[in-house]
Amino acid sequence: MTDEELKQFKASLSITAVAQALGIEVVRGKFRCFCPQRHVHGDRTPSVSISEERGMFRCWVCDDIRGDVISLVQQYRGCSFLEALDWLKETYSFLVPGKGGRSELPKASSTTLMPNVNAPWPDAREAVLAQKLAEPKPVKEVVTEDERKKVVLSFLKMLSPVDGTPAAAYLARRRIFKPVWDRMLLRAITDYDGLNRKLKEMYSMEVLQYVGLFNDKGNLRYYKHPLIFPYLDSQKRASHFQARALERSTEPKELHLRGTVPFPYNVSALNQKMGWIYLCEGVVDTLTMLQQNIDAVGIPGVRSFKADWVPLFKNKNVVLCLDHDEAGRKGMEYLQEVFGNAGIRTIILGDGLENLPAGLKDGQDVNEWFGGRK
Repeated sequence: MTDEELKQFKASLSITAVAQALGIEVVRGKFRCFCPQRHVHGDRTPSVSISEERGMFRCWVCDDIRGDVISLVQQYRGCSFLEALDWLKETYSFLVPGKGGRSELPKASSTTLMPNVNAPWPDAREAVLAQKLAEPKPVKEVVTEDERKKVVLSFLKMLSPVDGTPAAAYLARRRIFKPVWDRMLLRAITDYDGLNRKLKEMYSMEVLQYVGLFNDKGNLRYYKHPLIFPYLDSQKRASHFQARALERSTEPKELHLRGTVPFPYNVSALNQKMGWIYLCEGVVDTLTMLQQNIDAVGIPGVRSFKADWVPLFKNKNVVLCLDHDEAGRKGMEYLQEVFGNAGIRTIILGDGLENLPAGLKDGQDVNEWFGGRK
């Protein structure tokens, strides 16, 4: 697993769900410390807090009981960093790149999953390595969150509508046309050098890099990704976006603004009203559905769905439309379980249609199903 895959794997995990899978009782974001003997009254009032947003936990009495989701498994089970990572990979195998199949979540067991505070900890060298790998470096807050959003919005306002640009031709080949472009406020970078220069005049490099618009070399990140998909909230405001490459040879094909994806694409369709919603893999497939006048939302990929998005789907029946490949099928199985646990009905697009021309073929995505061309 590469460093980037490890980051994506950890970002896909809910630290609360992992704690519960270990057999830890979490109540309102808190649980009892693994070392109750250090606490007055045995930590009768839970002292460990969970930050679901940051994916971290911390005991407010024991300075060494803290860390990320890997550290949680490591400290609870009394094992090494690599053993904790292996446990997570086995438990959540459907999130591991290139690994087929999925495991059932382990049930709490008094013999296998109880805290082992007397178990030997890794030696000093391994502990230092584990801490460096597992715990994110603290990030200095260069601007406030509100200021960050204003910088992103300012950037988006500098961009051009896609009409008459190579981005328009790209979308048209995929049978996505102007009414949808305008509705979703799609934008294109048409003068990279001018935009690069203007942003440097308006903001310091420290701010531009902190927000995620500029890379470590001091240049706008989206030189090869000129098609911009803003993630609009219910008020049509955007504090996040995805950039798309137009050339087939460009890898990766998509770049997200750095930071957490705040909600599914086209979140305004999740209006809490009774009805059906189509859940797609990626922005292009979501736009394809919108072009067909079908209510749809999108997630960046099969491993990117966040558990805290589930309440957004209240009162909806969900049609799962992930790519018709092995990863997509595993992802849809996982989402069926996630939604099912929340009492939300799901069906998979194409179920029951395998023997009809309308059915999704192996390897197809929604855009290809509707006649889009690469």
